[in-house]
Amino acid sequence: MVLRDYLPPALRGLMVAAFLAAFMSTIGTQLNWGSSYLVNDFYKRFFVRGATEKHYVLISKLFTVLLVLGSGYTATRLASINQGWQLVLNIGFGTGAVYILRWYWSRINAWSEIVAMAVAALMTMGLSRVPFSGNDTLVYAKTALITGFVTTIAWVIATFATHPESDATLIGFYKRVHPTVYGWKRIAKLVPELPEVRDVKANAFNWVMGVILVYGCLFGIGKLVFGQWIWGFVLLAMAGVAGYLIFWDLSRRGWTTLSGKDITVGAASAVEGD
Repeated sequence: MVLRDYLPPALRGLMVAAFLAAFMSTIGTQLNWGSSYLVNDFYKRFFVRGATEKHYVLISKLFTVLLVLGSGYTATRLASINQGWQLVLNIGFGTGAVYILRWYWSRINAWSEIVAMAVAALMTMGLSRVPFSGNDTLVYAKTALITGFVTTIAWVIATFATHPESDATLIGFYKRVHPTVYGWKRIAKLVPELPEVRDVKANAFNWVMGVILVYGCLFGIGKLVFGQWIWGFVLLAMAGVAGYLIFWDLSRRGWTTLSGKDITVGAASAVEGD
């Protein structure tokens, strides 16, 4: 007996409606996000800069249609939902490093990310046609590692082959985000009024605890839904401990230090965590 067996038919119908609403919400969000990205960060930046807002709205509608057609075609080529997840995860595996390092290394520019996305997508689609040996898990591991390796080489080459972002752009980003100083030392010297932040260890700890919190809740609730009570409560307990440790660490360091507003030069070491 699982949780869904206790639900009356009306509530089951409500759950189906909620799932469909969540699905449409996700689709709408992804289409709007994709169109916004393509217009503001690609089309407007590299092709047409001085057009009217009416022009950009029209282009965003065209991009939305193209995204729907492209996603529809991709869906017809997939044999299962699992294959779709593997496609998304492989692309994410290739681009993950540059998305994370852009917060820690000032040399990364727009072309780094564009090349990473393009190469990861091409590698994922190309390797899907290569007959690897082994079970599904082994095949996925091989394709993910190859995609990540080739994509990393490609975006690193693109980073050093293209010009870095202007100092004005980097200074503006540094002032707003106040990132860890290790990869931003040159920019930090241009903004001496801001103290240097060295909080890699503390942030890494909160990151690990955050992963445990999210996946503990996700899989814990799933276990409860399917009647696996022991594992469900164990995972939820782990998530609760992780959430408490995040709260404890941020309370100890000071919540407002996350924005850098309350960090003074003399107190910089208090948030270093290194």
